[in-house]
Amino acid sequence: MMQHTAITESGNQAAETVGPATDSDTVVVHVQLRPRRGSARRCLAALAELGGAHPEVSFTLTGLGKDERVVRVTVGVELGPRTAVARFSPQAQAAYAFVSSLFTSLYDHMPVYTVEPGPAERAAAADLVARLASGPADDLGVPAPRRPTQSVPA
Repeated sequence: MMQHTAITESGNQAAETVGPATDSDTVVVHVQLRPRRGSARRCLAALAELGGAHPEVSFTLTGLGKDERVVRVTVGVELGPRTAVARFSPQAQAAYAFVSSLFTSLYDHMPVYTVEPGPAERAAAADLVARLASGPADDLGVPAPRRPTQSVPA
């Protein structure tokens, strides 16, 4: 069994045990943006713009939620296969640069590392992504899921 450790919004570490790890397991880091309700569209537009500046990185919206003050937008960033991440592959380096830019350029939207979103937030994100796939995403400024444009050898 493998133990996965992530940092929650409160700064605590949360460990999750999953099945046996293989060398080809893909590592995904989740970053949550928490824009105030009135600036959610600006946040999503800035995320789309940042994604355009990093075309080699694979990321998607993995969760959407809200509370009385903020919208929780969770972004899953693929670091690559576990063995390649351990060797700090070009794909992993590009993903780390994207995450670093996410924290610096979207600082106003309070980014934090988080665990994988729960079922309700994953379903909300999947619904939004499906609706965007059927219509123009440019109207909302929401980034569509993306795979890297070029394959990076491990």
